[in-house]
Amino acid sequence: MRTGILRDEDVAEVQSPDRERFFSFTSGDRELIASGVLQRVDIPAVNGAEAGSLFQKTVEQAFERARRAGQGNPVIVGAIPFDPAEASCLYVPEHAQWRVPAGAEPGTAGALPAVVEQRNIPGEHAFKRSVEHAIVNFRHSDVRKAVLSVQRELVFAQDVDVDVMQRNLRAQNSSGYHFRVPMADGATLLGVSPELLVRKDGLSFVSNPLAGSARRMADAEDDRRNAQWLAASEKDHYEHGFVTQDIAARVGELCTQLDVPQRPSLISTAALWHLSTRIEGTLSDPTVSALQLACRLHPTPAVCGFPTELARRLIRFVEPSERGLFTGMVGWCDAQGNGEWVVTIRCGTVKRNRVRLFAGAGIVEASQPDAEWAEVQTKLGTMLRACGLLHQPETIDV
Repeated sequence: MRTGILRDEDVAEVQSPDRERFFSFTSGDRELIASGVLQRVDIPAVNGAEAGSLFQKTVEQAFERARRAGQGNPVIVGAIPFDPAEASCLYVPEHAQWRVPAGAEPGTAGALPAVVEQRNIPGEHAFKRSVEHAIVNFRHSDVRKAVLSVQRELVFAQDVDVDVMQRNLRAQNSSGYHFRVPMADGATLLGVSPELLVRKDGLSFVSNPLAGSARRMADAEDDRRNAQWLAASEKDHYEHGFVTQDIAARVGELCTQLDVPQRPSLISTAALWHLSTRIEGTLSDPTVSALQLACRLHPTPAVCGFPTELARRLIRFVEPSERGLFTGMVGWCDAQGNGEWVVTIRCGTVKRNRVRLFAGAGIVEASQPDAEWAEVQTKLGTMLRACGLLHQPETIDV
């Protein structure tokens, strides 16, 4: 496998690297595969938007080591957690290549071992209480939105084959940003995100936040009605507005040009309709990297809330467990500053026979606890189907 990252014109079919411990990131009709570890970067991404921060200096030192090892344009890959103060999960690989994504036949599914236990964290009753608590908080504070999450822990009879689970995910989700990240504790982060945090190429960048969703329906007419309902939903447009306004404010001062559509459009995944806004801009400083931009935007109100720091405090108070990499960001950035980072949603972690899945819902004052619980269960469906659980067995709530 070649050293360094290939140019677009060099994209070609290559053989898969060693099983289990490799990074992959699919965007459109190309997939980045990275194997081997030249240098890990686990320092927290605190102040990661600043070129002079300890985090960015550590990244540049890792790039310099890669250049000395013969890489012309090294790349850093991996994930940053929801809380940037926690350890990053990044590394500069020994080898990195773009290739045509591995194909998967739609509808095909590989078999995983039997599930012997499931539990929700928190359970339905506790999650709904958290939603009610957040709504009361909105009425007595400056917080206007908070994103609350749930986890589904699955225990299988035997170790889970990550390759099979990834193939299932690809077969059932032809679009979206597929990712696979080896974690420091031996687990694997796996998922397919519909949400682009930022893509940078030269001076140009794109951010495509999603906020506000409605379930896809099997019946075409019911599906159309759900889409129309979302397009007209005042509650969801209110929630979406926090996200676009926040992103525009954070990047506006860096731009010579910024285009923010006045109203969101509708996009769909296999499971959900989403309100989507594609924000495009031109940077005034060519040295600002994709990773710096991503750190500047993260976490957006789409995964945290608004205002960000107050919402984060509320989340810490009401959520019973740490999110880790969920609602963080995952992607890549090369030494020239180009790269792509997506929001770490529709995902799970796999370690031996244990799988932990994640989902979240944006809560505003008009939210209904029953509807928010239904939304997170729908969002869990993407990864549950990858586990072969089209019909979910009984779960234990905690």
